[in-house]
Amino acid sequence: MPWSVAPLRLGRSWIVAPDVRTLRARWDRLVRAEGAEREELFRPSRARTPSSSVSALPGQRTGTVRFVRESGPCPEPVRLAHGPFDEQWLLPDHRLIDTARPELWRVADDQQLFAVEQGFVPGASGPALLVTSALPDGRSPAGRPGRIRPLFRRPGGEEPNLTPGLLPLLGERYGMPVTPESVLAWTVAAVRPSAAGCRVPLPADPELWEAGVALGRRLTDIQLRGSRGGERPRLPGGRRPYVRAPIPARPAVLAYEPAEETLTLDDGRISPVPAEAWEFHVGGVRMLEQWFTHRTSPAESGGLEAIGPAAWPQEWTSELLELITVLALLAQRDPEREALARGEPLTRNALRAAGVLPVPEAARRPASVLDHREEGPEGQFALL
Repeated sequence: MPWSVAPLRLGRSWIVAPDVRTLRARWDRLVRAEGAEREELFRPSRARTPSSSVSALPGQRTGTVRFVRESGPCPEPVRLAHGPFDEQWLLPDHRLIDTARPELWRVADDQQLFAVEQGFVPGASGPALLVTSALPDGRSPAGRPGRIRPLFRRPGGEEPNLTPGLLPLLGERYGMPVTPESVLAWTVAAVRPSAAGCRVPLPADPELWEAGVALGRRLTDIQLRGSRGGERPRLPGGRRPYVRAPIPARPAVLAYEPAEETLTLDDGRISPVPAEAWEFHVGGVRMLEQWFTHRTSPAESGGLEAIGPAAWPQEWTSELLELITVLALLAQRDPEREALARGEPLTRNALRAAGVLPVPEAARRPASVLDHREEGPEGQFALL
């Protein structure tokens, strides 16, 4: 997947929230403010101030007047993969984002999937690469952030982001159709972390390839959580987590009782929670703790970050139960992933001989996407 994009740099934390109501309340508070108060609430940076002149993000209908004069309604928030396993909401307004990576927005649609490399931490457990259908910010819980690699270079699932010649070579080697989705599935199952970035060995054995693709499709479906028309992840009936005691309005402490397989949020209790879900780490960070911290850490008073739900919303409980399920199901597949390390890989020499390597420089750059006009600053149209 030669074309990759660096992580987004949002610049201000208040434009992301776990729920839509919070974002709308923050927007309303900001546009009611004037002068110095608006400037302070905005949280200016070197890249963005209320006076910045900025074009609209591709595919988004947001204002392009300078934000200092903005008085309109809140733009419709979009789903954001805010780091590993944490889907939140983002105000998709280019005037608010320091570095939005418009090339990602141009190809983000209901056919796109994003492979997101995780920051490398020596000796840390957890997946080196995750898949999401939501726009990812590429945030890494620890270590140097990785790259974002869209599966397709154009909207509508057009032009796979794969090295030219790779699909026909693999199809001939394995004696079966090889699609962009199957290459992504193999990548999800077989990827290995390294200090130089994710490494993906391609097997010489057709049977190993077929087994890896089948495993990768299952891992991908679990991570997508039904967003592509598939089934939502579920543990077997006797192992599904349930709320055994109500979660309080403002839980402050998350803990785990291994003997009872119980997750506690102050007096709230959820069980059964498999130990694999509690111990699931990415980049040395426990995912359940990070998810909880993102929703309960106190914010600085007076800023827009302090605007949030008055009590723990019911949808957060549903999201937590689903996250427990996702982490447990992924952890259960680790032995199958390790088994893919056996067998001889295709060598660099074989790929060079087939003309797949070296990768053409044009394949490392974004495609020219001119399918629609994009509004520039102050209502002008952008020239691409």
